[in-house]
Parts: sequence; C-alpha cells; structure tokens
Amino acid sequence: MSATQPLVAPVVLSIGDPAGIGPELIAEAWHRRTSAGLPPFIVTGGVEVLRAASTARGLDVRITPVSAPNEALEAFADGLPVLAGLDAEYRPGHPDQSGAALALGSLEHATEIAIAGAASALVTAPIAKSELGKIGFDYPGQTEFLADACDMAARDAVMMLAGPSLRTVPLTVHCALSGVPGLISHDLICHKARIVSASLARDFGIERPRLAIAALNPHAGEDGKFGNEEARIIAPAIAALREEGIDATGPHPADALFAPHARSRFDAALCMYHDQALIPLKALEFDQGVNVTLGLPIVRTSPDHGTAFDIAGKDIADPGALIAAIRMAGECAARRTAQGAHG
Repeated sequence: MSATQPLVAPVVLSIGDPAGIGPELIAEAWHRRTSAGLPPFIVTGGVEVLRAASTARGLDVRITPVSAPNEALEAFADGLPVLAGLDAEYRPGHPDQSGAALALGSLEHATEIAIAGAASALVTAPIAKSELGKIGFDYPGQTEFLADACDMAARDAVMMLAGPSLRTVPLTVHCALSGVPGLISHDLICHKARIVSASLARDFGIERPRLAIAALNPHAGEDGKFGNEEARIIAPAIAALREEGIDATGPHPADALFAPHARSRFDAALCMYHDQALIPLKALEFDQGVNVTLGLPIVRTSPDHGTAFDIAGKDIADPGALIAAIRMAGECAARRTAQGAHG
C-alpha cells in the first residue's frame, strides 16, 4: 500500500456479469497481487465461475470459499477469497438470466458489506445493463444504484475517470448530445465541482485541487460566435467557485485542454458531456482507466471498460484497468482510515 497505513478490512469486489471478462480478470488480479501491490480483496459469489474462469485463463489460482469478509485478510495470501452463495454456470460470451442474477446478487451483497463497514472499499466489475434490466434492475448504471443504496440523491454521486496522467468528470452523462445545452447550468457546475474538489482532497490527498472546466462550444464560443453558454453559464459558475475558495479555471477550449503541457496544470477536468470526458481518458489511459464514484460515504471504483463479451474466456483481455481500480480503491480507503485515526 502506498497511501498511509494498512487496511483493517479487505476490499470487496462484485463479480460482474459472469459471461464477460470480469471473472477472468479478477483471477488474474489475484494472481498478480504481489507484483501489482494490491490490498487483500474478497469477491461476493461465483465460486465455480471464478474457478472455471481461472482454468480458462490458464492460471493456477486457488479459490477459497469463506463465510465472512474478515476471513479474507488471512486467506488472501494463499487463495482468492470468495463469499460462498450465489453462483452460475461459466459461459463466456453467452450472457443469460442466471448470469444476470449472479451479477445483481453479487453487486447487492458487496454493496451491503461496504456500507456496513465490513469492507474498506468496493470495486465493481462490469455488468450488462441490458441483461440486468430483464430481471428488474431499473437504474441507468451502477453509480445510480450505489447512490440509492447509500440513501443519496443521484446528483450527489459524481463519476470521475482517472488514470496515471489524467482525471476527467463528465457533468452530463447518459443523454443525447442534443440535450446537453439544456442540462448545463450554474448550479450543476458548482454542485459537482464542490464534490470533486472535496473528494480529491479527501481520497487522493491533494491539498488544494486544481479544477479545469471545459467549454461547451468550439473555441469556448469565440465571443458568442459559436454559442453563448460560456459567457452566460460557465464563466459565472467558475467565478462563484473561485469566490468560495475553489481553484477553478476556464472555460477552456476542449480541443487544447488535454495536450501534455495543459494536463500538468490541473488535477481534474470537468467536462460538459460524456464523450468530451471519456474520449481523452480512453485515448490516453484505456488499459489503466478507473471509474471512481465521488461523494459517496464509501469508496467505490470500477475498471473503465465493459463486459467485452466478444473476447471473454479467450485469455486476451488486459487486466490493467481492474488492477488499477483495486489498487486505487485500497489507496483511497487507506487515506480515509488515516484521516479517521487522526481526526
């Protein structure tokens, strides 16, 4: 652990859709636990799925069924601890209802464990929302599910994509591009910027976070020639944030914001829409990108990729993003633990 002090509880992982790449990458992460510097972790459900996925990947991974999260700390050195219970048949590339039931049950159980404090952090493997929708999952994604589980409004859970050289936050997420201008507001920018600033300080140890806020229009509107959202909404919001003591700058033209020299000037970029945030992150950090949910009472991360049904079980999926998500979860949790001890 590079953060501050050892964790007193393991990180808990949900298994994700068992037909996707999640199970094999979880096994690979445990296999690389020492070289990757990972904290102890435990998986909720899927003993047989993980055993089969390990074999398909060609890994010699001992799956260790346990009955309580605290058993993971001792068991982790010799085997991958899995809370026995829900399971399914391992059918990579072929999602079905039983697999969706395992994915949802694992997510619910892992979330309960994290909220109860029996785990130091939560890492969620990729799910297929279309498959979960068939069994009653009616959330846009796992972020909204977690906000509800934590008795929070969805707007208070902020998605940040993080890699070694860049962090981005989409202010609007799953909506049509044509709807973005109507969703951008002074309140939205300020509300999310406050959460990002506080979370970077709390979970990432950045004493005075620097936020770069992107423009919506080309050339930041070019004095109203290409739109007036910058002058009418974004710039006033930035001014208000600065008055509060938050180091916010912009509106920055998005075409230049992610150049190497520009990235060194901010700790996170707040972007106006989904692709404005995710394209640069995935272009630069695809195999190490982590989805972090800011603003929750628990630490939650996830690899910034999907189920990849087309390559599941073929031993070609890169485990880098999941390994980074587990490592980041442990580091953020250790900082919270240290702050609690010193607070």
